Amino acid sequence: MELDFAKGGGLVPAVVQDADTLQVLTLAYMDEAALKETLESGEATFFSRSRGGRWRKGETSGNRLKVVSVTPDCDGDALVVAVRPMGPACHLGTTSCFGDADAPGLGRIAALERTIAERAAADPETSWTARLLGQGPKRAAQKVGEEGVETALAGAAGPDEELASEAADLIYHLLVLLKARHMSFQRVLDVLADRARPAKGDG
Repeated sequence: MELDFAKGGGLVPAVVQDADTLQVLTLAYMDEAALKETLESGEATFFSRSRGGRWRKGETSGNRLKVVSVTPDCDGDALVVAVRPMGPACHLGTTSCFGDADAPGLGRIAALERTIAERAAADPETSWTARLLGQGPKRAAQKVGEEGVETALAGAAGPDEELASEAADLIYHLLVLLKARHMSFQRVLDVLADRARPAKGDG
């Protein structure tokens, strides 16, 4: 990748984003050496303007940022660094340096999916998620069917609060079913993206 480090006095801004939830985690800076180390190590490494040197995120806290991709902007003078965080990205202990919200908006789906994956290894006696996953895809599919009916009934005649609650239950159980089938929600999003593309021959 060709970047214009000269424009920023040897540095380019790097917007760090959670690869799954798409939440912006922090804004940092990279010089050529930090970018090279990031690409070689697979962990986000920056140039600290206050320290005057290289700084790999998580060196002391353990909250490292595993790099998924590094994408330059159209002018080659800024980067988006997609990561999977190994802990809070902010030194204040919050998920993001921009407010204290955790995976806002649709990012909540990816955060829930991550939680379900973590709970898979929990004790089935204390975790409904682990117990449901342990019973296999057929049981998870049955729960999706049950929750789908309850959501439909709430949508037809229930109050808004009930519909929202039942829809949340449906989404949770759908994500558990996908996990039981070793699929991610991204697979569903990919299908939706394909369907959104104009068909060949459409004007």
